[in-house]
Amino acid sequence: MDKEIFHKEIDLIQACITRMANNSFLLKGWSITIIAVVLALADKAGNPALLSAILLIPLLSFWYLDAFFLRTEKMYRKMYEWIIVNRPKKIKEHLYDLNPHRFSNEVDSKWKVMWSVTLRYFYGIPFLITLAIIIYRIIKC
Repeated sequence: MDKEIFHKEIDLIQACITRMANNSFLLKGWSITIIAVVLALADKAGNPALLSAILLIPLLSFWYLDAFFLRTEKMYRKMYEWIIVNRPKKIKEHLYDLNPHRFSNEVDSKWKVMWSVTLRYFYGIPFLITLAIIIYRIIKC
């Protein structure tokens, strides 16, 4: 197989991996920003408990999306490994096929990725803090 084709395919997959990692990074930044802004403005709001409760929606959404992007990144990594092993053997199956879902059985489910150690702490701690603030504000009122 032509080395140029091999390298181009590897570059395309690497670009997908980079894009998934970048999306995950951006989600983490946006989630921290939204949490900080909402909690900072909650005291000035008419109903701070409701505002804090509404914060749970984007927090859970970002948590799910982050798990989606990390799982997709893992599928692309499996694809990358498959290409590295099989292209030198002159196997042209799935040439330039960038659909990672054929490797979905080889990686953890979205639920497992969502509850991985890093995501569990990154999103779980703000989730619990937000719940505590909601409970505190309900009791205080």
